[in-house]
Amino acid sequence: MMQWEIVIGLETHAQLQTQSKIFSGASTRFGAGPNTQACAVDLALPGVLPVLNRQAVEHAIRFGLAVNAKISPASIFARKNYFYPDLPKGYQISQMDLPIVVGGHLEILVGDQVKVVELTRAHMEEDAGKSVHEEGFLGPHGEASSGIDLNRAGTPLLEIVTEPVMRSAAEAVAYAKALHTLVVWLGVCDGNMQEGSFRCDANVSVRPVGQKEFGTRCEIKNLNSFRFLEEAIQYEVRRQIELIEDGGTVIQETRLYDPDRQETRSMRSKEDANDYRYFPDPDLLPVVVDDSWIADVRSKMPALPAQLREQWQSEFGLSAYDTQLLTQDRDTAKVFEELLAIVGKSLAKAAANLIAGEFASSLNRAGITAADAPLKAEHLAPLLARVADGTISNKIAKDIFAILWEEAIAGKAISTVDQVIEAKGLKQISDSGELEAMIDQVLAANEKSVEEFRSGKEKAFNALVGQIMKASQGKANPGQVNELLRKKLS
Repeated sequence: MMQWEIVIGLETHAQLQTQSKIFSGASTRFGAGPNTQACAVDLALPGVLPVLNRQAVEHAIRFGLAVNAKISPASIFARKNYFYPDLPKGYQISQMDLPIVVGGHLEILVGDQVKVVELTRAHMEEDAGKSVHEEGFLGPHGEASSGIDLNRAGTPLLEIVTEPVMRSAAEAVAYAKALHTLVVWLGVCDGNMQEGSFRCDANVSVRPVGQKEFGTRCEIKNLNSFRFLEEAIQYEVRRQIELIEDGGTVIQETRLYDPDRQETRSMRSKEDANDYRYFPDPDLLPVVVDDSWIADVRSKMPALPAQLREQWQSEFGLSAYDTQLLTQDRDTAKVFEELLAIVGKSLAKAAANLIAGEFASSLNRAGITAADAPLKAEHLAPLLARVADGTISNKIAKDIFAILWEEAIAGKAISTVDQVIEAKGLKQISDSGELEAMIDQVLAANEKSVEEFRSGKEKAFNALVGQIMKASQGKANPGQVNELLRKKLS
């Protein structure tokens, strides 16, 4: 049976976080009434000229620096010609031959493997308007019609294009998530996928393993969730392989993903660049970016996720997985850094476990981000300190965290860790005499487990530890229990 290799490249449209559009002063605010944020430039009225938004350019430069790309000293805008109802000019202003960002790369984590995804380019362009297909739109004779909302027309986009280097849907999703984290981290995009601020087009093809030439690719448009991206690629791969194995031929085309049916459907035959008749826009001057502008943008950039991951892995011995979780957004990283500043570097691993574990889980359940977390670093630090000095165990610490979280979510006064320990009687039992008495009782009541352990069954030891922890209501010092129990069984 023939073995197939999957080839994937992504084109991602990140809506740049600016107050006004890329070539006009109209607002980019989401959710306004239809056509209330479309000015003469967006409507393509005669006699108007585009004026480039400087902040959009700075966002593009910032992204390019973050991915170690080349910032073009001069880039030009081009007209991409096509006709569609939501494009009043009959062309889209984009960049073709001379984009502002060239090359670059982004590291991703797939399982426990680090992979580098090479970027081809990133270029600025304007978004189109939106066709609205809803009940209530009636034509002149009462027939069902569609509406056109031009609020989105002219919204600044950065289109980020990868080389075709991804080989699975999992890699594509890992890349999309890493890119999403980066653009939000940099402040160049708000990352709101529900509002269309971050959406992907996936170019998918298959080829026999060992073949150098690429297969015919299909482009799946406008995937606005990581789940849809994964499902669409998986379906498209199956479709192409089955088609080829049945004697058919893959046609180069643009396809849409239907999440209800979990399948891709043909939209139109795929155009090549020459179909769009690109040519330089005569109304816009080249964008000239000198070294001083680049230096100014660089000086205002935050520490990047990759830099923090490398630092925390080397300095604190954290795993790649831990640091990936800690840098999933700037606010989570900030909480970790604030916690570390209080408890010290010696508790870095414990701090990472708390933030990536109970803290992250509680955020997910509450449907909030770290920026809105009701518990701050100053609430969490005493919890780590009491585990470190042996007052409580890790298990009890989780119980106390849950109590503090519930108080905070409910808007109540947040207790101190010591108050909860005292009120609930949660102090860890570390007295050797008390623990030995407890162990003796458990051994007497579990003679079968004792015999199994002495016959070489290590699981029996864990069962005995579990019984001792149960007898102590989780308060026994686990380390001491293990040590004392082994002595008694030896």
